[in-house]
Amino acid sequence: MVWEKAKTALKERLGESIFNLWVEPLECVYSDAEQIKLACPDRFYRAHLDRNHLTTVQETVDEFSSSSCKVTLCDKEAAILPAARKKGQLRLPYIPERRSVVRSLHPRYTFDAFMLGESNLLAQSACKSLINGEDTVGSCIYINSSTGLGKSHLTHAVAHTLLADSPSIRLRYVTAQQFASEMVRGIQTGCMDQFKSSYHDQCDFLLVEDIHSLKGKKKTQEELNELLDSLIKSGKRVILTANNAPRDLKGIDNEFRSRMSAGLVTTIQAPDLATRYRIVENKAAQGGLNLAEDAISYISQQIQGDVRRIESALLSLSAKASLVGGAVEMEMVREVVADIVGLPKNLTTALIGEVISREFNVSYKDLQSRSRKKIITFPRQVAMYLGRKHTEESLGDIGRIFNRNHATVLHAVKVVSELCRRDTSVRRQIEILDRKMVEL
Repeated sequence: MVWEKAKTALKERLGESIFNLWVEPLECVYSDAEQIKLACPDRFYRAHLDRNHLTTVQETVDEFSSSSCKVTLCDKEAAILPAARKKGQLRLPYIPERRSVVRSLHPRYTFDAFMLGESNLLAQSACKSLINGEDTVGSCIYINSSTGLGKSHLTHAVAHTLLADSPSIRLRYVTAQQFASEMVRGIQTGCMDQFKSSYHDQCDFLLVEDIHSLKGKKKTQEELNELLDSLIKSGKRVILTANNAPRDLKGIDNEFRSRMSAGLVTTIQAPDLATRYRIVENKAAQGGLNLAEDAISYISQQIQGDVRRIESALLSLSAKASLVGGAVEMEMVREVVADIVGLPKNLTTALIGEVISREFNVSYKDLQSRSRKKIITFPRQVAMYLGRKHTEESLGDIGRIFNRNHATVLHAVKVVSELCRRDTSVRRQIEILDRKMVEL
């Protein structure tokens, strides 16, 4: 079959990570000499594939087709459900219709694609435990974090796993705003009994995002509080997310706040340097963007906090690289990062050297000396590393501050970067110094 041969070739052409993410999930629902029809998991998946990889897929199919065979994409639901209707059966007879109600899921937001680190390990482990029905975390998890740190990724991953591994489970996945809108419609149409039954009696696993959006909505809070109490007492499972811990939410009823705090409350912190490095590396590979190690290091060092800013940087790099038709150069990386996070002002390597001399309790003259003692060498390397990161000075200019050449500066940057990746204590020390540089 042409498609099976093309898939084998695509794995070599695209690389295993991109192939597994964007080609392996495709399902060939129709094939003849003139057309191959591939079903995608959903419309978001189809849009990305069409924009980024369809040309490569078509070229590969052409290599194995004796005639012009056009590759077309469709959504899996549109391709499979009509065929099922013709057979007269959409579901197993003992499974109720519309068993789960789930918002649109991002195809890449899975547990496999979730970048683990110290900042999010507890939240991820708790979600997996809850899915597996373990008693270690209780029946309710409350996850809070700032925007762009992975709350939605985790809840999407939970939904993906439940739908794939437990098709008979009755899952309801909504935002708090959607829940409020459903309740208002129930009141306006006189269907509150039906609304209550759909959640209280027809739900085994509840996911509600953005609880903070219920600020000041007392009636909705009361309804959701009643629902949580009913589900938890019935042994059902619940995951809630918000931008703050329950105690810090504004405009929330105390009884509702107490109910949300009854289970495991976990915070996702901003990813550390090592986790950011893996995120940049992974997302670049997903987008087919070839980045050198120093570019990955620079992006992961400069862009902290919201992971969406890393995604924005990689999209910009991909677009610029496509326009110029060449490789991604470091100058291009610096420009893109500067557009997103800006550059420190009035900060020089000389000033950084003075700060480092105080932090490590060595004299500034020692940093400029020829001494190779470790108590001098490491602070000097840190100063060069921070000078490279926080200023626009050239390697030669940074080297001259410490009576060294540009090669020594490059070596210092590499040494400190590697230590940050391997040594947690060094990484934390550098992150503290990073924050001080920003505050100067």
